[in-house]
Amino acid sequence: MALERFHLVSPGQSRTVNAQKGLLTMGLSYIEGTVTGPSGVSRSVEFLIDSGAIYTCLPREIWQALGLQPARSSRFVLADGTPIERNVSECLLSIPQGSAHTPVVLGEAGDATLLGVVTLEEMGLVFNPFNRTLQPMRMMMA
Repeated sequence: MALERFHLVSPGQSRTVNAQKGLLTMGLSYIEGTVTGPSGVSRSVEFLIDSGAIYTCLPREIWQALGLQPARSSRFVLADGTPIERNVSECLLSIPQGSAHTPVVLGEAGDATLLGVVTLEEMGLVFNPFNRTLQPMRMMMA
């Protein structure tokens, strides 16, 4: 599989990685953000924008540095169908397009840093899969 170089979607804000496998092209989009815990401790993080993930996920070293504590436990299903259980907390998450207090999965060893759709919706954003950018969502009050 040939891997193309990173493409900056918005300089300094997000990047896209394209991997070509035969005739199928898959893309991964990342964005820089900051997460802040209840005590005001912040960390910079590079998130994989995952339109299939409900919640944002933080690696153990990040959420522990922020001082996050589990508020509850939830069951999730991975893309391959594997069920898992993870603790969930909340923190302030900021990206160039906005900020929101959002639920976060407290990741365990091997869990990726993901930006999930609940966080995007809280910020009034949607991921456009065609040009791989975050855009304002059409807000309905019906």
